[in-house]
Amino acid sequence: MALSLHFHPLSSFCHKALIALNELDVEVERCFLNLGDPAQRAEFLARWPTGKMPLLVDGDKVVPETSVIIEYLARRHARPDQQLVPTDGDAALEVRLMDRLFDLYVMQPMQAIVGDRLRAEEDRDPIAVTKARDTLSMAYGMLDERLADRDWAAGEHFSMADCAAAPSLFYATTLVPLGPSHPRLAAYFSRLMQRPSVVRTLDEARPFFKFYPYREALPTEYRPQDV
Repeated sequence: MALSLHFHPLSSFCHKALIALNELDVEVERCFLNLGDPAQRAEFLARWPTGKMPLLVDGDKVVPETSVIIEYLARRHARPDQQLVPTDGDAALEVRLMDRLFDLYVMQPMQAIVGDRLRAEEDRDPIAVTKARDTLSMAYGMLDERLADRDWAAGEHFSMADCAAAPSLFYATTLVPLGPSHPRLAAYFSRLMQRPSVVRTLDEARPFFKFYPYREALPTEYRPQDV
């Protein structure tokens, strides 16, 4: 198959792309990427020097970055009625804005906290972790306000922004739980967790959750049995 996605099933950014693939119903070869393997790592870096995943390969074309991957798939490989970014200009800007908000202010601080946990104790940075937790708290409040009159992140329809929101919140809430001051965000998160594309992605990742550093805080249905 000429179209392939190189990913790791525990990665939140990979989940974002996988949810989009499930929504768009696009068939791709799903290539498990183990950057700990020297040969796989060298081959991957030859394709994309940043080493960031996921990475979409379409024949000779390499497509990096999750938001670009999602728009590329929607334009080149999905049916016209399966777009995750609307054709209306203003509506598309709102989707891209919400996509950025989840990536920058939920996904990235979440990854900073998890990454710090993986370091040796003497190399940890408690100041950076506190700042990341504060960013998550700020983002929860901002997002709760923006969700006041909408079912999905950018309006009435599931979009690229929701593909970003699901893995962002899934992992972030294991670090900074949603509180009573975020009722709209909590209700939205509940809707995300029932979306078939999200359920499939999390089910496929289930065997790998035992490696998540905060696995004891995962939702009960996804928590490894030995925790």
